[in-house]
Amino acid sequence: MRLLLSLALESRWTLIAALATGIVSGLGNAGLVALVNQALSSSSNALSVLGWRFLGLGVVALVTRALSQSLFMRLGQSAKAGLRLRTIERIGKASYAHLEQQGASRSLAVLTQDLDTIVVFFINLPNLAMQGAVVAGCLIYLGFLSWQVLLFALAMVLIGSAGFHFANTKARLHLRDSRKREDELVRHFRALFDGAKELKLHMKRRHAFLRGVLASNIEAVRSQRTRGYVLYAVAASWGSFIFFTFIGCVLFVFTRFMPVGQHVMSGYAMLFLYMMLPIESLLAAIPTVSSARVALERIEQINAELPQETSAPPKGTPVLNSIVLEGVTHHYFREKENSVFTLGPINLSFFPGEITYLIGGNGSGKTTLAKLLVGLYSPEQGRIFLNGDLVDDLGRDEYRQYFSVVFSDFFLFDSLLGMHIEKLDATAQSLLEELQLDHKVTIRDGVFSTLNLSQGQRKRLALLVAWIEDRPFYVFDEWAADQDPLFKDVFYHRLLPELKRRGKTVVVITHDDRYFSLADRYVKLDYGTVVDTGNGSELQRPATAHEVSRRTAPARMDRTE
Repeated sequence: MRLLLSLALESRWTLIAALATGIVSGLGNAGLVALVNQALSSSSNALSVLGWRFLGLGVVALVTRALSQSLFMRLGQSAKAGLRLRTIERIGKASYAHLEQQGASRSLAVLTQDLDTIVVFFINLPNLAMQGAVVAGCLIYLGFLSWQVLLFALAMVLIGSAGFHFANTKARLHLRDSRKREDELVRHFRALFDGAKELKLHMKRRHAFLRGVLASNIEAVRSQRTRGYVLYAVAASWGSFIFFTFIGCVLFVFTRFMPVGQHVMSGYAMLFLYMMLPIESLLAAIPTVSSARVALERIEQINAELPQETSAPPKGTPVLNSIVLEGVTHHYFREKENSVFTLGPINLSFFPGEITYLIGGNGSGKTTLAKLLVGLYSPEQGRIFLNGDLVDDLGRDEYRQYFSVVFSDFFLFDSLLGMHIEKLDATAQSLLEELQLDHKVTIRDGVFSTLNLSQGQRKRLALLVAWIEDRPFYVFDEWAADQDPLFKDVFYHRLLPELKRRGKTVVVITHDDRYFSLADRYVKLDYGTVVDTGNGSELQRPATAHEVSRRTAPARMDRTE
């Protein structure tokens, strides 16, 4: 609940005003009941005075109610926006390793469903304040009529609260468990779209996923939520039972032993009837409060699981002289193999104007090494030096700004975010032509007209983004895997040498053994360990006649700048 307290402190004056107007409205409603009760036993001369009081109090109650609702709705939307921005900021500043571990489903659920639950809570707050004030005002007037009845009412409230608290606690546990299951549901819903091709091609898999995995999880959420809301209904019924017990005891038992006048009896009757709706409204709002509490717990838990990276302010344009990995290691758990994979210790150096091919079998640790190299992972052991200086946690974010990377599981934004260079559109359009994408994509004000492309074309677009970034160090993770033979040759024979000519440091993760000899250096990994390194010319493979003819065919990408 610290988040809610923090938001309350930030908007404390608005919150105070909203609560105050809600309480005034509620007390005004209770005052109207008292005026009606007085009018029933007043003379005709006194009725005109009471009528003006009734009119004035009614206007006050209506105006303060509308004002309270408006303020609470504003608070609700402000709270949602504030919590959303804080959570986004938290995600943005978290380490990549923690983001990988947490996954997207839980954070997406927090940013949507949980925050909407908190908004609903704020929308219900005016009713809680007003109805609570109505009940409090009625009890005060009840005490004015008879202090003995007030004491009995307070005793019944304590009994009702005890039973309600027991049922409410059980219901909240069910809601909390169902909320955890909904995280899994979000993950499965994503799989419904991401795995659409595989589901369409395999009927039994589709039925097992839809009727088994999804249906069972949906049913589990339904069952737990139903149990939770049934318990809330039981709690509300218990409250109503206590209320009617109180009415029966006062009207049919107390009045037999205490002399009660007609004015007091009519006051009792009116108060009891008028209090029924506010009490039922209060009881009905309890699930909203509990759901908001569960949502806040979820948000705090997500934030706690994402520790923030600290970073120093950038020192200026990155200049690269050398990057040295000294005894670097990294561990992570492989679920499929049910074992811990260890990368390293790795000892490597990288210098400007050098092309290094990172080769090895699937699962040998090439991509993990790339993530470690570019600063997405922190080494558990060993050190990384940039231009002779140790890269520590404080400087890791600045260190990452030296790299332009196209991973095999890359993501494309629909615009060139964060790029403020002269003639950006013209430069990008020129590269689109070189990459033979100008017939598919145009760019205006740094925004791509479409991303609805094939995987190979999307990779070319990702290459365009990396090229415009113009960083000192380039990493390509299986970039050519989805390209046709023409663009493979363009990539290995023209693009990479051009980056070398411009003094860039380049690491290429590849399985294309026909191009290994083009590397200045190769590094071979096997199960997380460097097993071989040397000059690319040592891996020369005789080219076939078909490869030679394709290599000499005209190709684009001659102009790269």
